[in-house]
Amino acid sequence: MFSSFKQLKSCGRSLRYLSMSRSQLSAQVSAKRYSIADIQELHRQRKPISMITAYDYISGKYAEKADIEVVLVGDSLAMVSLGYESTNEITLDEFLYHVRAVFRGNRTSLLVSDVPFGYFEESTEQAVRTAARFIREGKVQALKLEGGRAVAPTVEKLTSIGVPVMGHVGLMPQHHNALGGFKVQGTSVADAVSILDDCRALEKAGAFAVVLECVPAKLAEKITQNLTIPTIGIGAGPHCSGQVLVMSDILGMGDPSETTMPKFVKQYGDFFSHAVRSLAQYKKDVQRGSFPDVDIHSYKIKKDVLSKFTDKLN
Repeated sequence: MFSSFKQLKSCGRSLRYLSMSRSQLSAQVSAKRYSIADIQELHRQRKPISMITAYDYISGKYAEKADIEVVLVGDSLAMVSLGYESTNEITLDEFLYHVRAVFRGNRTSLLVSDVPFGYFEESTEQAVRTAARFIREGKVQALKLEGGRAVAPTVEKLTSIGVPVMGHVGLMPQHHNALGGFKVQGTSVADAVSILDDCRALEKAGAFAVVLECVPAKLAEKITQNLTIPTIGIGAGPHCSGQVLVMSDILGMGDPSETTMPKFVKQYGDFFSHAVRSLAQYKKDVQRGSFPDVDIHSYKIKKDVLSKFTDKLN
């Protein structure tokens, strides 16, 4: 198969550089990733932090061009990109395949990855081995671990050897069975205190940030005020230090007939409908012979070459 994207990729480094202007080449050479220090500085200045999921080269590129500060290769890719029933089905090797693709597509965002279920819970030794693969093979700058006090020792171990960790409390998709499904967390006094205690344990263990998922807005605000590290909200109201959403949700990539959009999602695009309409139009053009156009989409051959070729046929 042949596409303009593949053609560009196959032209070679020197030809690609020759086609660039001086400013374009300078921008490529000087591209700099956001660092954890940059995120901490945004938090210090009380500037909201933007974070989005990405699962492959092109979604990573979207985030880069939009200047999103943090890109998360989230375990939601199990359902969104691979069609699994839950986030718990994806394997480590499958996950790393997608992490590498995002890294290649995005040169500027802080790259954080979820750790799939079953690859860090067994022991701190297992977590270190898994983290090493993410750092070495996936080129990530940080990992995100679901869990509070229970995973604090693992967070402390990883940060002690130089692996930055982002925490994740409240609704934790990998633990949805234990939590009674996908529902709002922290609605009782005891549960609210438990979430705050989880956040404090992660902060003490060395986490550089924590995701608050599906907790009441006022609770998230109080928790944010009582931590020194940034909070990243998803379904946690406007008072967190930053926000994260699933890219396929906000761009409308999923089939509306199969997707129930969470209340906290704001949809900014309608990729699915646009894609279906475009593909349907392509099919019509092919069937009625209007694509490819002989003058616009086709290559030409010299008359004498065609004549000599025709002679050979005869």
